[in-house]
Amino acid sequence: MKAVAVQEFGSPEGMAVVDLATPVPARGQVLIAVEAIGVGGVDVVIRRGDLAAYGFREGHVLGGEVAGTVIAAGDDMAASWIGQRVWAATGTGGGYAEYAVAADFVALPAALSAVDAVALGSAGLVAHFGLAHARFVPGESVLVRGASGSLGIMTVQLAALGGAGAVAVTTSSAARGEQLRSLGATEVLDRSGQGGQAGYDVIVDVVAGPDLPSFFGRLNPNGRMVVVGAVAGQPPDDFGTRIMGAFQKSLSFATFSASTVSESDGRAVRTGQFDAAARGELRVVVHEQLPLTEAALAHRKMDAGEVFGRIVLIPQG
Repeated sequence: MKAVAVQEFGSPEGMAVVDLATPVPARGQVLIAVEAIGVGGVDVVIRRGDLAAYGFREGHVLGGEVAGTVIAAGDDMAASWIGQRVWAATGTGGGYAEYAVAADFVALPAALSAVDAVALGSAGLVAHFGLAHARFVPGESVLVRGASGSLGIMTVQLAALGGAGAVAVTTSSAARGEQLRSLGATEVLDRSGQGGQAGYDVIVDVVAGPDLPSFFGRLNPNGRMVVVGAVAGQPPDDFGTRIMGAFQKSLSFATFSASTVSESDGRAVRTGQFDAAARGELRVVVHEQLPLTEAALAHRKMDAGEVFGRIVLIPQG
């Protein structure tokens, strides 16, 4: 099968199309003929080499979510899964390929395309649990930092649908701000967080990076910030001193990773969100569809900040 592997960490040019043996599903897994692959922010962070300490090595196949049709099942898996359309999580890699194996998967409603499934699957789950991790309740104000990607877009929608008193976003242009308003945003700030109201009860941060500490000043007393992504890299080593400097405001800081969500809880949330999207209650935003062989181009677009929504890769043939 064709796959895309990182031959050299760093720029997108270090990625290459390679020929690999089609994987065989192990016990508890299914084999999926892939129809669509989501390009996520974590793929970019891994490709850059920022997570080398976690054991990623040259030859790593990127991709954490796919959608397609089950064509084989491992031991302990019901044969009835064969022929079903599914969305699947492949973990920290293995998705940029024509075939993928997975143990974490859910059936797709007939009205939802494979492309829309991978634009929603991971992003919707992190948005849901990220807001829950922040203890968000109806009536509170929410700021989504880095709202133009699929994760930010889903957080905006879920906060609005959840009864937020205000939904503010940071974004890079007025045009993107208007797109986000159509999805539920009520206030548009620039990337530095200038504008909007004085403070927010909850900040969901997709960006992190060196400017993260400056957003502590945008939290109301008892405000909570939850970092759900790090597309701009790690914050400064001393970022915690900004929280301590505002000790009397009783601020809270946390991180959230989907790795802490049980398969059963994740399956329930994803199934509900897929059904909602099929009914038109959640809007899925796909920036562009590209062939799998153009994965490097997708990453160049991500690096340049050109993407609104999610890029989806399509295996050929």
